[in-house]
Amino acid sequence: MTDRTESRVALVTGGTSGIGLAIAQRLQADGLAVAVLDLDRPHSRELAEREGLTFIGADLSRRADCRRAVDEVVAALGGLDVLVNNAGFQHIDPIPDFPDDTWDTMLHVMLTAPFLLSKYAWPHLRRSGQGRIINVASIHGHVASPFKSAYISAKHGLIGLTRTAALEAGEQGLTVNAICPGYVRTPLVEGQIADQARTRGITPEEVEQKVMLEPAAIKKLLNPEDIAALASYVASPAAWGMTGAVLDIDLGWTAR
Repeated sequence: MTDRTESRVALVTGGTSGIGLAIAQRLQADGLAVAVLDLDRPHSRELAEREGLTFIGADLSRRADCRRAVDEVVAALGGLDVLVNNAGFQHIDPIPDFPDDTWDTMLHVMLTAPFLLSKYAWPHLRRSGQGRIINVASIHGHVASPFKSAYISAKHGLIGLTRTAALEAGEQGLTVNAICPGYVRTPLVEGQIADQARTRGITPEEVEQKVMLEPAAIKKLLNPEDIAALASYVASPAAWGMTGAVLDIDLGWTAR
């Protein structure tokens, strides 16, 4: 193991695009040494290198990769203080047609992997004295939409995992919280907007306003940086008293 870095250390999964990248950049700007985990692809490695981030190539659907990821971060940066479980993806299908293997992969990546990463990171976070686990859930951790059964099941489960882990962590000096965004302007969501515009025969702007933002009080998509700003506070020493919280940043969606 290398000597302990003077900076706090963070691991952000799904950290080379969208919300994960924004969180990694914000934590780095806050003075943390940041490792990003993603599938081992050349463009992901190159992006991490450009940003000055430590890259961990791993497939979170594989249990062994979860353990290895934590070990590699600790070996490279000397410890671990903040774990951000952000990685995920969506697959849209009605329940009768939902592929079994896709269901398994989604649940592994978005629910089992956060459990395993938290388990393996736990002793390092406890030694930190200000350990943080931040689970990026979704407004779909509270409410359902059709054709997203695996995604919504995983996000509901992630909130349950957050609350349980927070109770177990309280006397051990670490906190566990969840962030639940509404729709965020990420590459994934931009692709969904384009697909729905083609399918419905309407403009992308109409998809945003009349489909995605219809339940929201504020009719504007969030940006990844908005989620990163909230994660920055939750990861900070100032948030020592916040644990088991489910923090909605949902444009007023659940106010109804």
